[in-house]
Amino acid sequence: MADPHSIDTQLLTDNFAPPGIDAAGPVSLWGDWLFVWGLRCCAGLAGVITLLIVVYLCVQSVPLLQHIGMTRFFTDQTWAPTRGQFNLLPMIVGTLYATLGAVTVAAPCGIALAVFATFYAPSPIARVVHGALGLLAGIPSVVFGLWGLVTLVPLLNRVHPPGLSLLMGIVILMLMILPTIALLAEAALRAVPQDYVLGGAALGCTRWQIVWDIALPAARSGLLTAVLLGAGRALGETMAVSMVMGNTIQIPDSVWVPARTLTAHIGLEMAYAMGSHRAALFVAGLWLLSGVIGLVFIADWINRERTHGA
Repeated sequence: MADPHSIDTQLLTDNFAPPGIDAAGPVSLWGDWLFVWGLRCCAGLAGVITLLIVVYLCVQSVPLLQHIGMTRFFTDQTWAPTRGQFNLLPMIVGTLYATLGAVTVAAPCGIALAVFATFYAPSPIARVVHGALGLLAGIPSVVFGLWGLVTLVPLLNRVHPPGLSLLMGIVILMLMILPTIALLAEAALRAVPQDYVLGGAALGCTRWQIVWDIALPAARSGLLTAVLLGAGRALGETMAVSMVMGNTIQIPDSVWVPARTLTAHIGLEMAYAMGSHRAALFVAGLWLLSGVIGLVFIADWINRERTHGA
């Protein structure tokens, strides 16, 4: 009987083989120039739009911040803008708990799926896994929220009422970011030089040793980037979490109680907010955007370290 840890060199070669390049003729320098500058313009446009969003949030938030300061968003007794109470702490804590909970579960599962598709699955199965993850990543968030609301929440309500809870938000976010992390982790693992993998096989390493001691350390920065980008998506999700978390303004003391995230808070109250209430919601948006930008900068820093260390 074959050793389950033995190395199938053909399997590794098939899984790592890059797509074929059609060398039908020389690349047009003019077309290449247009392509490069088109990409640069798109990147510049994305940066300008992001900068305009930050400026707009600051313009809308600064008058209230100058009037009441930043500390009152953490020290006021409750959130009641019509009575001059602006405590955002329950929503910030709810956002952090939901995001950290989802990433804690989705990160190891996503990396495990990527390892399976890259090193263990035959090519046809790997393609099926890749396609299924891509399909799951394309499902709209409202569909996840609707499914959680009509299926998972009643099931949880039988175990521990009320069902609408922080736990449901974690579960839904985990399912939403799992394909993002898995697909990016798979790309990072396939970017590991094939010589590393085949060299380990030639030295007599088992499949697990190749994965644990060679591939994962070599792809570490890419895997961390995948986790951070998954966390960024979880941090910015609105519709799904607003449908399954109960939206109660309180600091959750367990995963069984309702909670509210910053995104759901903004989405639920912006339609009727006016004056200082509206400005306070822009402050919440500024906090949220700061967290997402922070994750993006960390991911970019990791990629730069990976490039310099290569």
